[in-house]
Amino acid sequence: MDKLADLPNIRPELLDLPTPDKLAPAAGMDHPPRILLLYGSLRERSFSRFLTEEAARILEHFGAEVKIFDPTELPMAGSVPETHPKVVELRELCLWSEGQVWCSPERHGAVTAVMKNQIDWIPLEMGAIRPSQGRTLAVMQVCGGSQSFNVVNTLRLLGRWMRMFTIPNQSSVPMAYKEFDEAGRMRPSAYYDRVVDVMEELFKMTLLLRGRADYLTDRYSERNERAQAAIDRQIGRL
Repeated sequence: MDKLADLPNIRPELLDLPTPDKLAPAAGMDHPPRILLLYGSLRERSFSRFLTEEAARILEHFGAEVKIFDPTELPMAGSVPETHPKVVELRELCLWSEGQVWCSPERHGAVTAVMKNQIDWIPLEMGAIRPSQGRTLAVMQVCGGSQSFNVVNTLRLLGRWMRMFTIPNQSSVPMAYKEFDEAGRMRPSAYYDRVVDVMEELFKMTLLLRGRADYLTDRYSERNERAQAAIDRQIGRL
């Protein structure tokens, strides 16, 4: 195929031209959206877990199938083989999911080790499979004091690194100990309303993007690399 006159560095045969037809509703997507929720605390009275459970209830009301991963007994990343049962459980849930919710307390201005450890166990690649790529993501945090956005900002950075579609909306709950009753249910407030907004947006975006992730994350640079690798293999056989 001839070179493009104004784009001489591009290989035309590898350049996709996006069209609305290529983003048509995917077939076989009539099952409930599958959402995995992760939280970042092991405390018995964990406000990040309470907020995660509240989010799960909202998502279930919208019609999602939700699963919450319990980080208890998940070893530190790299300290045990990848065949450890908790590692296998987490990775299988990640593959199962079409969207995710990450919720962490803020500790020393950042996400907790419990939260980061879960993300560290999720690889960018498992052979030809990318467990997190193309999933939608919503981020939330709980604060012991005044409202902060350090954690949600960090989670956004991590979500981008994991090649996820992080939705614009987010939740940060200040003085979380005031926002939950003794049973762990969130009290009515503007903070609760924001959680509803975030889950509503996540649910909508998951419906829009699921089944299209392979196309949306298909990149020219990677097609170019695969084509060059194929040429190198052919040359190697000569």
